[in-house]
Amino acid sequence: MDVLIECCAGIDIGKDEVVACVRGPAANGRGRRKQTETFSSFTGSLEAMADWFAAEGVTEIAMEATGSYWKPVWYVLEDRGFELKLVNAHHVKILPGRKSDVLDAEWLAELLEHGLLRGSFVPPPAIRELRDLTRYRKRLIQAHTSECQRIQKTLEDAGIKLGSVASDVLGVSGRAMLAALVAGERDPQVLAELAKGTLRRKIPALRQALRGRFGEHHALLIGLCLEHTAHLEAAIARLDDHVDVLFATHTSEAGVPFVQARDRLDTITGVGKRAAETIIAEIGTDMSRFPTAAHLASWAGVAPGNNITGGKRGSGKTTKGDVWLIDILTQCAWAASHTHDTYLAAQFWRLARRIGKKKAAVAVAHSILVICWHLLTNDCDYDDLGGDYFTRRNTDHQRARLINQLHNLGYRVTLEKVA
Repeated sequence: MDVLIECCAGIDIGKDEVVACVRGPAANGRGRRKQTETFSSFTGSLEAMADWFAAEGVTEIAMEATGSYWKPVWYVLEDRGFELKLVNAHHVKILPGRKSDVLDAEWLAELLEHGLLRGSFVPPPAIRELRDLTRYRKRLIQAHTSECQRIQKTLEDAGIKLGSVASDVLGVSGRAMLAALVAGERDPQVLAELAKGTLRRKIPALRQALRGRFGEHHALLIGLCLEHTAHLEAAIARLDDHVDVLFATHTSEAGVPFVQARDRLDTITGVGKRAAETIIAEIGTDMSRFPTAAHLASWAGVAPGNNITGGKRGSGKTTKGDVWLIDILTQCAWAASHTHDTYLAAQFWRLARRIGKKKAAVAVAHSILVICWHLLTNDCDYDDLGGDYFTRRNTDHQRARLINQLHNLGYRVTLEKVA
């Protein structure tokens, strides 16, 4: 095969050490030579490896995406200006029976010099920071939800049916009642009087709901849960503030402010401010990395799989992709399905009747991601096609279908167009 890269390197990455192989022209000008060295994963050793690459004249480097161990190596080499490729280990498996760190590094270098490797998408530093913040915020929100459910479970165990009367157990009124219970108050009359606002209309029901067998054991559990919930809410608020600061101060490589990109995505049906932040943190604002919207959908894992062999079509289930992005897109799809007179809601219910709600939600998530690509590429706001789009698009087919149904029922139909 032709050699496309004159001098390149492949790196096999582990937790404690990395093995690097440099391939370049032989000293006598005939054939190729390889040099393999092992370095520890400490920053000093990684910098020494970068110096070795520079001295050898390496221009491109490939490495496997091994857990999170590739990140320190990537960051050191990124600062030195090397052209880097992060490759999927599944795509570059060496032959069985010949597996070692040295052989893996040599195999990566050999594939790279022939141009046979395709790099994965690694976002720029600003987007990487946003990813860390939004993903951690997601975990904290999940932990907060778990604590709320634990409070509900403890109240049920104590016979306190507050959740059957109050729509939000952790609202202003609910927190006041829970704090009083933890402090030792057990009188349903006194607890019910702590209700605020419209919940005061339900005081008679609250008196019955707050009568139970709440004891010191339950008070300890509820108290710990409330303290943990307050801590999580403060942490989530800090993350929200920091994300807002990053969006206000950063711009894309094309000079587009992150705030502007977020506001563009916020115009999509079902996509809110925090969802738009999460989407940008996963795909970035520069869509030049994805030639078309179909490339982005395939990378994200919301596009149907292509599995045809021997003229037979196999399962078309979606491929594996960015689980964080799929999660937020699916949430946005469910939110869009509950809107009225919108294109995405019409698409959801049109598909749900035929393939079910879950698959319809994935299809709408795919549509939302395609819309995101177009908005970020063309720098424009979302223009909804309307809830009657599919009816208007298939007017002739719809008319023929309805006439045929009436004929089957025994009616003769004459149509007259209304001016």
